[in-house]
Amino acid sequence: MTVPIVPGFHPDPSICRVGDTYYLANSSFEYVPGVPIRRSTDLVTWELLGHALTRPSQLPPGDGAANTGIYAPTLRYHDGRFHLVTTNILEAHRGHLIVTAEDPAGPWSDPVHVRGTDGIDPDLCWDDAGVCHLTWTSFRPERPGITSVPIDPATGAMLAEPRPLWNGTGLAAPEGPHLYRVDGWWYLLLAEGGTERGHAVTIARARRLEGPYEPAPSNPILTHRSTTHPVQNTGHADLVECADGSWAMVYLGVRPRGKTPQFHVNGRETFLAGVDWVDGWPVVAEDRFPVAAADNSFTDGFATAELHPRWVAPGAAPETRWSGPGELVLTRTLLTRALDEHWTAVARLDVSHGTAAFVVRIDDRHWYGLTADGSTVTATLAIGPIVHAVTNVAAGSAVSLRIRALQPPASGPFREVTEPDLVELSVLRDDGRAEVLGTFDGRYLSTEVAAGFTGRMIGVEVLGGSVALQEFRYTTGR
Repeated sequence: MTVPIVPGFHPDPSICRVGDTYYLANSSFEYVPGVPIRRSTDLVTWELLGHALTRPSQLPPGDGAANTGIYAPTLRYHDGRFHLVTTNILEAHRGHLIVTAEDPAGPWSDPVHVRGTDGIDPDLCWDDAGVCHLTWTSFRPERPGITSVPIDPATGAMLAEPRPLWNGTGLAAPEGPHLYRVDGWWYLLLAEGGTERGHAVTIARARRLEGPYEPAPSNPILTHRSTTHPVQNTGHADLVECADGSWAMVYLGVRPRGKTPQFHVNGRETFLAGVDWVDGWPVVAEDRFPVAAADNSFTDGFATAELHPRWVAPGAAPETRWSGPGELVLTRTLLTRALDEHWTAVARLDVSHGTAAFVVRIDDRHWYGLTADGSTVTATLAIGPIVHAVTNVAAGSAVSLRIRALQPPASGPFREVTEPDLVELSVLRDDGRAEVLGTFDGRYLSTEVAAGFTGRMIGVEVLGGSVALQEFRYTTGR
């Protein structure tokens, strides 16, 4: 599998099935609304329904600091309701939070917190007696590692003392637990090795949920570590039984490019594999589901006041005012995910009443952008502590700005490609001419440089006053 089923910054996938329909949730970190929810009937093509965490009562506003906010969720369906459990790392002292809904498109309930469960990567499952069990990666020094406890999901009350389960095969950072009941066994799926190049999926089983757990003889059951596979960092998986009785796995991976150590720019993406059960253990068939490269192009003319769920903002929900078709007034940042290796984005802006930057960013310390103030457009690069205005050109208050992620040419004595891509910043003139202000090395907008858990976002940052975003076009490829 080399093509993601959900491209761009969509890590930590969790999946469940209801009848013939599958539902998928992903981490969202500092971006709000939180936890995107998707629907599919074939596991390959997915429709974005909305988000689970859309209100301040569910996700209190923050300052949008990089790599904070909502960590890995688990999405499950039980007794007629969808249940989602996740961690707001800014409120980790309150424990994991659980929200529920009859319809995954929402609305979702206000959260119930399970106090005393400091850590990340919570999972929910129900035993044969209908008791709900919360399992997570504990950060408590008195009980570190994979921990589980029966709970009342309606109140968050623990029904017993937490107990350790299985901390993996000995690799670094055992996390991402999911429990499943299959053919009289309890299976515990883990991510190990860290979410970088050593990432792997391992599994163990026990007759009782409490253990003891026996590791699979073929562990890890999925990893691309120490290979030249174009998809790396594979791990943090979740299993689902399909409508026809077969099984599948979703997992995260990255697509690094350029010269060693290589650089991935769009974050951790969601991939799909088949699963066979052989002698009581899952065997991963990575190429079972053919996934063709999708055309992710879209144009948003803001014809109505309702924002498409693709739009998010760091720290708090987007602040917009709709004054008519093609007039979305912004007072703060509005972003969407980069979905392709190579793409073109164009924003048509009116900056008569403010100043705005059209940006591609990993976080607020790593971004390239075009700042429009009504008289000039300035190309600026931010790489860590260095913020450098490269050049500027004259432009009025109505501007069309373009950012492209381009495939770099081979160069150097060995004709290798050193960068993951080249980022081009341009002003589009009324006569159709593109005035290029510069083309820059894309590696500085990669996770390997910026660090963290997110990926590239594209959009408009309001630097002062208010601006009107009249149209946004995103095109797959050049």
